[in-house]
Amino acid sequence: TLRRPDELVVGIRIPITIGRTLSGFSKLGSRRYLVISIAMAAFVIELDEANKIARARIAVGSCSAKAIRLRELEIELIGHDFAPDIELIVQNEHFAALTPIDDIRATAEYRREAAPTLVRRLIQKMTNEA
Repeated sequence: TLRRPDELVVGIRIPITIGRTLSGFSKLGSRRYLVISIAMAAFVIELDEANKIARARIAVGSCSAKAIRLRELEIELIGHDFAPDIELIVQNEHFAALTPIDDIRATAEYRREAAPTLVRRLIQKMTNEA
């Protein structure tokens, strides 16, 4: 997105995973087929041989001008078992960097409350499926 007219993209780096990798995506919207969401969340979690979180990448979209990584939450998850209660680590403070707006789909306050719930549910769903 910051490429100048005289620059080319010559490659994309994709990190090598170190263990078992789980990923998920969820969106909150008034209709399933609408592209524009009220809020969305995505994550990639890598587990080590002991089923502990070795690396986490979590992002929330539609709650700021661009998708925001939840780096503090990512760091806090490292070393924990990927077990059904892992979503309890997710706290509202992890979402402080979000800057949601009011629009025709939802209020900023609704988005601020919905984002943590969406992330918790997504992680819980993935732990139940893992």
